[in-house]
Amino acid sequence: MNNYEQVLVALRRVIRATDLHSKRLSKNAGLTAPQLLIMRTIRDLGQVTIGTIADKVSLSQATVTTILDRLEHRKLVYRVRSTSDKRKVHAHLTEEGADLLASAPQPLQEEFIQKFQNLHEWEQSMIVAALQRVANMMDADEIDASPLLDVGPVNREDGWKAQKKRQSG
Repeated sequence: MNNYEQVLVALRRVIRATDLHSKRLSKNAGLTAPQLLIMRTIRDLGQVTIGTIADKVSLSQATVTTILDRLEHRKLVYRVRSTSDKRKVHAHLTEEGADLLASAPQPLQEEFIQKFQNLHEWEQSMIVAALQRVANMMDADEIDASPLLDVGPVNREDGWKAQKKRQSG
């Protein structure tokens, strides 16, 4: 196999592993990876604002709000306006949300992070440089992405904007 074929096979394996994990998460817990991360953030931080959640999971506040809308509709989270500052809204897990979260699988990126951090610093730097170069070779430099291992855009608008930007640029 040529070197470029080996790279393409490795990329396909990463994409496939991410896809399989997303499907397993959806089947077992009925959640997407971003939903799981947002719920875990709410659990870990307690009474938390949407802005803080957005910062913690590296998503826009609008995207977090959309995801919270879906989770609230499923009665997994609820939101309460702050009594001290009416501009702030705090998210909380419901009991049902906490139970679902307790039985949900670990996000794929957490296992990756643990293994990555066990590598030597020089190995980490080589991987970062190589993957940044691959992203550049695939004209993906300008695609807005968060450190969530999930397939597809978090919402249609994000994916559409990235596609239009690539086509016009």
